[in-house]
Amino acid sequence: MLRTHAVLLTFISLFFLHSAFAGSDGFSAIKKMSNERIVDLEKRHEDLGLKDLGAQEISERLSCISWLICGSEFMLLQDNLTVRDVLKVPAHSKKSPLFIGTCDINGKETKAIVVAILDAATEGGAPTLPAKIAWKIDEKKGKFISLSAEGLRCPRSGISTVDGGL
Repeated sequence: MLRTHAVLLTFISLFFLHSAFAGSDGFSAIKKMSNERIVDLEKRHEDLGLKDLGAQEISERLSCISWLICGSEFMLLQDNLTVRDVLKVPAHSKKSPLFIGTCDINGKETKAIVVAILDAATEGGAPTLPAKIAWKIDEKKGKFISLSAEGLRCPRSGISTVDGGL
């Protein structure tokens, strides 16, 4: 049983990595997540450096869950136990913080939830920060969709706590 879970998690990890670099939609088929305690899952897969980095509810049916796997951060869009899409998150820090929430594009608020890496190095005290790279979450399809960072500004309130947010 343990070997089966290890093989399954290794396959899923390799699948995520392949999908991130191949550019194909690796989740056209349904994928399921384990329904067990996080601490048990992390302990069982210590060899992969598996760590739950937290989650955020996007809607009544959709959650955004972050995992550290082999030193890289992956963000999953999950509908109950079904993984709809995965995003390999670029490196982020206090100078380039991770953001999740609504933003403004050229002064108009977006309706969609945005995942972005912001530029805090150039505008230290500003209430909103420009995005370097961004994706919007399509709640109906459960997908990350690339979004132009041009004119995109996001409030500090959505900055991840590990990057200095609230």
